[in-house]
Amino acid sequence: MFPEFEVIPAVDMQDGQVVQLVGGERGTEKTYGDPVEAAQRWVEAGARTLHLVDLDGAFEGERENATAIDAVLSAVGDDVAVQLGGGIRTAADAISLLDRGVDRVILGTAAVENPDIVAEISEEHPESVLVSLDAKDGEVVVSGWTEGTGLDPAEAATRYQELGAGGILFTDVDVEGQLEGVRTEPVRRLVEAVDIPVVASGGVATVEDVLALEDAGAAAVVVGSALYEGAFTLESAMAAVESSEKTE
Repeated sequence: MFPEFEVIPAVDMQDGQVVQLVGGERGTEKTYGDPVEAAQRWVEAGARTLHLVDLDGAFEGERENATAIDAVLSAVGDDVAVQLGGGIRTAADAISLLDRGVDRVILGTAAVENPDIVAEISEEHPESVLVSLDAKDGEVVVSGWTEGTGLDPAEAATRYQELGAGGILFTDVDVEGQLEGVRTEPVRRLVEAVDIPVVASGGVATVEDVLALEDAGAAAVVVGSALYEGAFTLESAMAAVESSEKTE
């Protein structure tokens, strides 16, 4: 899924616009314009994968930004891989998206409520499911980070690996969107628990944070606020990763 460590720009959508939330809470969002323009900007900067999220879908349970997402898919074509989450609740919906050219679907609430959905999708599209384990206070949360599940992230990740998940998307909600740095220990614990790729998200503020997550064993990192706020550029992060790999 990720032959080399990747820095993946996030294109989170709400009401048809790119936004970033602080700590996953509605009402904290900052808006960053048109999704297509954002996606094209990241592709031109060298992104190999785009991370698209329908935030309205994540909160409401139904995909609300399908038009904006379709526009992004049409604009980027086959130039990059696309992983998409938010409001995907059925295997049929996921398979339809994969058939239309989405490379990976991200399942959070649906996978927690019905773990077998992972196996059902993976049987038709192997290694196409990223199970989203969003953690707040060490507990997996769902429904747009509003409901606790009582699940331990590492234990849940092991279960989804057995069901055929291609990877785990781990978001540290406690630091998400705050530009105050990452916590590597939860990521390292997940990486040690499974053999499939772990994609880290949440808290990235500097290039050093990116490198710290790579060192913790993550296969990739999703970056949102830091890129949109200009804390660093995608090009500089990718260059730092390349440089660190050459010196290993």
